[in-house]
Amino acid sequence: MNLFQIFDTIATVEPEFNERISPRREAIRNMMSFGKKVSIAAIPFVLSDLIKRAYGQTAPTDVTGVLNYALTLEYLEAEFYTLAAEKSGLIPSGRPLQAIKTIRDHEVAHVGFLKEVLGNAAVTKPTFDFTAGGTFSSVFSDYDTFLALAQAFEDTGVRAYKGQAGILKGNQVVLTAALQIHSAEARHASHIRQMRRARGGAAENQKPWITGANDSGIGSVVDPIYAGEDNKVQAGVDITMLSGVSGKISVNAATQSFDEPLTADSVLDIAGLFIVQD
Repeated sequence: MNLFQIFDTIATVEPEFNERISPRREAIRNMMSFGKKVSIAAIPFVLSDLIKRAYGQTAPTDVTGVLNYALTLEYLEAEFYTLAAEKSGLIPSGRPLQAIKTIRDHEVAHVGFLKEVLGNAAVTKPTFDFTAGGTFSSVFSDYDTFLALAQAFEDTGVRAYKGQAGILKGNQVVLTAALQIHSAEARHASHIRQMRRARGGAAENQKPWITGANDSGIGSVVDPIYAGEDNKVQAGVDITMLSGVSGKISVNAATQSFDEPLTADSVLDIAGLFIVQD
């Protein structure tokens, strides 16, 4: 059996999938508009209504659900970076623009791969509005706003992938592919953080790794994205009690050394969706 023959079996994991997803597609078209004003700090909450409506307000529980969960995240990121790269004057030319184009190409590849794996079971890409009905009208005209949104997407995405590994452990082929995507997303997150740091201001102390709970410089409203990142105990071992180069390992080093997962429920709870209402 070759790789794609294995993938073809995924669609049979949940026999009632097509019946369950069809009415949800109509629900997606009728989602709420985003007329309410919110602060720029709220920009990461942009994903879950679509996923919740597609999966009955619950987290994915099988391989097909996890892959569609991932596909929705990749749809959003691919379109986000595609629009940004095409927007004249938004991203400084040279290395910054090339980096965003490279990330865009990675996300587009992820979308294509997941759609190939899922076949007819793949969820339909929604129509995104990254301004949220005009609330974030500067997302594609202000570079700092764009980077802040990019970091929020990437940090959420990395933890979201990690949180689903348990469901995929019975399918080594799919688990391996998901871990490969997860690693690429982690590199994106690190690079975006460094791009923000280069801008200075609120992000001047940004590091390529997460330190404690919410080191984003975006504000307390994104705390749920970083919930649990201040954990210093791993597998029952208090990392701060271990010997470091000079004395005990610091709390900062302990939290930086281990990245924490987010459960699907947590991701759905902290996410919202920017989608055009048909």
